[in-house]
Amino acid sequence: MTDILLSADAEDADSPHYLRALTDMADRRTVVAGAAIYTDNGIKLVEKGARIDSRLYDRLVQHKLREPIDRHLSIENPVDVPSLLALGQTLIEQETLPAMLAEALGSGARLLAPLRSLPLPSAMACKLTVMRDQRPTLFQHSLVMTTVAVFLALKSGLSERDCSTVAAAALLHDLGVLHMDPAWDDPDHKVVGVGRKHLVAHPISAMLMIRDTQAYPRAAEVAVLEHHERMDGSGYPRALLGADITPMGRILLLAEVVAAFYEKYDDMPAQRLSLVLRLNHRKFPSALVAFILPLLQEEVARESALMPLGNDAPRQIELLAEAFAYWDQLKAALPPDTAAKSSAGTAFAFTDSRLMALQKALIEAGSHPRHQGELLAQLQGDAIGMAEVALVGREALWQLQSILNASHRRWPQLSDRATPADAAVADWCDWAMRTL
Repeated sequence: MTDILLSADAEDADSPHYLRALTDMADRRTVVAGAAIYTDNGIKLVEKGARIDSRLYDRLVQHKLREPIDRHLSIENPVDVPSLLALGQTLIEQETLPAMLAEALGSGARLLAPLRSLPLPSAMACKLTVMRDQRPTLFQHSLVMTTVAVFLALKSGLSERDCSTVAAAALLHDLGVLHMDPAWDDPDHKVVGVGRKHLVAHPISAMLMIRDTQAYPRAAEVAVLEHHERMDGSGYPRALLGADITPMGRILLLAEVVAAFYEKYDDMPAQRLSLVLRLNHRKFPSALVAFILPLLQEEVARESALMPLGNDAPRQIELLAEAFAYWDQLKAALPPDTAAKSSAGTAFAFTDSRLMALQKALIEAGSHPRHQGELLAQLQGDAIGMAEVALVGREALWQLQSILNASHRRWPQLSDRATPADAAVADWCDWAMRTL
């Protein structure tokens, strides 16, 4: 890991979005400067003992501060370990996923125990308090993900100390999101351009914040950096392959996905997640997935919840067929030696390999579009069967979208169409942008 490169890509510690959230929070709870706050060139902006509130935002945002602002703040009713334990217990009592994990372990106390030894320096407590007050959905996600990560750590046989490290990493993994535009939370908001760059950078930002406290093991920093990686190298920010992802990083990347599914879907989260883990088995650590799948399989979906999904299946199959056929058409129009000349690091090689891998996964699942026409005819009147097909289709379309996003992120110059291979990828991406 090249720290200089990571630092260069990360956002400033006190971004406008974070300062806005912090100062807005300070309108509702007492926040006081425990020491004077200076700019990086020595100008005093805030006196020691001064009350912080939203009126200070404009002054703070215009300057680069000498140190992160939350090193110097005293906050009324901050997040602390007892409050985290209480909130965790509430989640176990009220939320499906933590309750399921606690039941599997035989005790909610086992799930929360690693939090008892959590280091929580004042700067981290401040960040978590801002998250709790200003981004409550993100805060709950972090807590739920912590329960999943601890479950996986315990099932993996990690030591008590390592379980505490996993808990810290999971709880703090999304601190970088505090520095992103809150519009990112809106499910209808598409993250593009600079916003996507910030999204890709948020694991780096969080890792640097954790490192800055010098309160957590190196393993926690690295795990946070890796929580959006994938075993097949399709993740970010470093596109690591499985062998290069640390054991704790693997725990976090799976815990993130598990928690996200239960947050995103009110209907059939277990069935959806089970399908995704099986369809994308190359992306996730199989040893850890083996701890999750049996729990998911114990949940039985109600047929009434499944029925509406089946209506989506025909259109999804049609879109998948179009995506694969158009790529084949674009490839066929290229000079004969294009594929041979495209090295592994090119956009063409990436797109071709990802689309081929997706088709292979669909074939293995019995869900490739060319097999589905006959299957749909057989499933007429079978609501559960049609819903299963629709779930596979929905996940496959998401995979197409991820190929599109990765191509734009990694090769922003594609639109120049500098080579026939680049032009083919750009044309396919344009089709995907219009159609998906």
